Amino acid sequence: MQQIIVSGIGGQGVLFVTRLLAETALDRGYSVFISETHGMAQRGGNVISHLKVSRCGAHGGCPPESTFHSPLIRPGRADILLALHPDAYRVHGYYLKPDGIAYVNSPSENGPFILDAGKIAEELGTPVASNLVLLGFAIGFDEFFCSRSDVEMVLAKFAGSRLELSLKAFRAGCAESGTRKHVPLSP
Repeated sequence: MQQIIVSGIGGQGVLFVTRLLAETALDRGYSVFISETHGMAQRGGNVISHLKVSRCGAHGGCPPESTFHSPLIRPGRADILLALHPDAYRVHGYYLKPDGIAYVNSPSENGPFILDAGKIAEELGTPVASNLVLLGFAIGFDEFFCSRSDVEMVLAKFAGSRLELSLKAFRAGCAESGTRKHVPLSP
């Protein structure tokens, strides 16, 4: 099972990224649980999504650690945090388990998993696609349940008229992960 937190502020595409990952999981035959908290999203407030992905369903004949009991991720249990805003890590970082990985969109790139996705999206002419830049960056490290091509196939279903720009943003993020050395976090 993989447990993923997607966090940001209203208007950053937290729900779109969550839906994209959930649909990718379903296309690959995984079971999925999602829970979203919108709060004051329309006023730029915190938005958080919990995403659980497993080969097992809610009550399938799988080992207990591979089954779902709740759509919410408990603090200290998330494998991955996608922080679409620099403050998202500060606000929701406690969800990560000790060896979890946070991919953070921040202008101060001072770590292997921190990327100024907003700047890259702006340079591509599509500032609203920073969420896809960060997702591509994260997917490029091969820590997710899916591959780059899996996400691209699902993105093609949902991007509509913005498909070309969305793919360009996602691929730019993937390319950035190739320039970083993967340094696992210490427990």
